[in-house]
Amino acid sequence: MGQGFSPAIAGLKACPTDPQFMTTSENDTTQPPPEGAPEKGKGPGRIVFLLLSLACFAYLYFRLNGAAAREGLSLVDYMVQVFTGVQWGSWILLMVAYSGFYFLIDTLVATKAITWFVTPIKYADILPIRASAYIISIFNEQIGKGAMAYYLNKRHQVPGWEVGSVMLFIMFSEVFYLLTWAMVGFAFSGGDLPDAFGLIPYISAGAAVIFVLWLLYFQGTLLPSNTLRDKPIFHAFKTARLKHYVGFLLLRSPALLAAVAVYTVALQLFGVEASFLSLLGYLPVIFFAAAVPTPMRAAAITFWVILFPENEGQMAAFGFVQHNFFILFNALFGVAFWRRAQRELFGE
Repeated sequence: MGQGFSPAIAGLKACPTDPQFMTTSENDTTQPPPEGAPEKGKGPGRIVFLLLSLACFAYLYFRLNGAAAREGLSLVDYMVQVFTGVQWGSWILLMVAYSGFYFLIDTLVATKAITWFVTPIKYADILPIRASAYIISIFNEQIGKGAMAYYLNKRHQVPGWEVGSVMLFIMFSEVFYLLTWAMVGFAFSGGDLPDAFGLIPYISAGAAVIFVLWLLYFQGTLLPSNTLRDKPIFHAFKTARLKHYVGFLLLRSPALLAAVAVYTVALQLFGVEASFLSLLGYLPVIFFAAAVPTPMRAAAITFWVILFPENEGQMAAFGFVQHNFFILFNALFGVAFWRRAQRELFGE
């Protein structure tokens, strides 16, 4: 899903800090932490994530338990009734087709970004590692992108930091791509969206200011004497022009529009009516939440219940299976390409 997003640079640290992966730079003075040293800030962050996740699931439990009580059923019987009412055959066929389409678009975006900023590369050369990275993305989407950077460095001798910068460009652009489509959805159906979505124009306006400043900085117009932009990890941002960000938006958008159509039909298969325009407002926000590591994945499932409060059971089931099926089916693409990726990387 982009879902991406889809939401984050911390996920790259597993690959660029590998001594075999790095390229030397006079500006690079980063030293790895001593072996066995604890990572600062991790403990409190994990506790907060855990508490937020528990809060999401507690909210779901009480909402579903209340819905079951109104039906005169136990929670288990209520959810069994919900799941048996889904048209599973049609839903699986729909999701298989969508997952395949997303895979092709996702690979195209990665291929174009690497070609723009690092070196021309064939679409077919990216397919196996993009697919294999989906296996890692079950746990963290950003680490999956880091695995792609490692593969390109080992297989095609592309400088590691430069490929890492391309992955950062993709993740950064994903945020603005989702905000752009959230604004489009809000413009068409803002009156029908929950009140909280009224923040979208203000968030988008703030993001637009940040984007302009970001672009001016990396083009050397803003703070011209500052040398941070010259670091290898920012290579893609320093090279990028406005046309590249627009190109990313255009290349990625077919996946979002397809998702809106697919989710509209999928909701009907779960017995819930929704319009294309309303989902155009919902999905970019939900995809952004789903692209961020836990607890936001739990929040992404919770959003569906909040957005469709009259269908608690159907929406809890929908949010859970929709998100997890997409991740797991994409991982099957990785399994299909795994042997080829291994041969190209390790000669096995």
